[in-house]
Amino acid sequence: MLHSESEPQLYSVSRTLCGISAHTLCAAFTILMAALAKPGSSLFSWHPFLMTLAFSFFMTEAILLFSPHSSPVVKLKHQTKARLHWILQCLSTSCAVVGLGAIFYNKHLNGKPHFASWHGLIGVITVGVVVIQSVGALPLLYHKLAKGWSLAKLKRYHAASGLLTYLLGSTSLLLGTCSVWFTGSVSGYVWYLAAFCPTLAALVVMSQVTNAYMAKKRLQY
Repeated sequence: MLHSESEPQLYSVSRTLCGISAHTLCAAFTILMAALAKPGSSLFSWHPFLMTLAFSFFMTEAILLFSPHSSPVVKLKHQTKARLHWILQCLSTSCAVVGLGAIFYNKHLNGKPHFASWHGLIGVITVGVVVIQSVGALPLLYHKLAKGWSLAKLKRYHAASGLLTYLLGSTSLLLGTCSVWFTGSVSGYVWYLAAFCPTLAALVVMSQVTNAYMAKKRLQY
């Protein structure tokens, strides 16, 4: 009996700790990338910095705003959170597009092939999906644009496609830690810690989105 009563509390504490860890590690990963890339030192330097800022910081924080366990603004109204989510996602999209432009132009100047690696290929696909996801989210803000669609259904589709987008972004970041530039900049436990950041964040976000969806499904029965 004691086990059944203490289990929900332990579950909640573990999810809170995972959420806090995701906040901390993603911020640390972004700071590390900024320190290594030294944005502004070269054209290329903007690519790793802006892409990490987009996917590891802005997009992660935009999703974790809705976490019932680790949101930094848990007491705000859902509508306010939605607006903050929209602002952070716009910042994420802007950084991702500029970051892609920086590496594209840098490769053009140096005569190097575009999207010749899995990191590059997944990266350009991710940026394209991010733009589509951002445009597709407009009916959530302006429901008149979605005639014949219920708001609840739009939210479910947005959550599912958003999760896919975030997983693509996390995969791109993870592949980026395997690039020649990054492996030449860090080694040992620093590399493992860096690779762990997008992995943990992806697991936390995936758990948050799927649990929220399953909870809504249970309430319908």
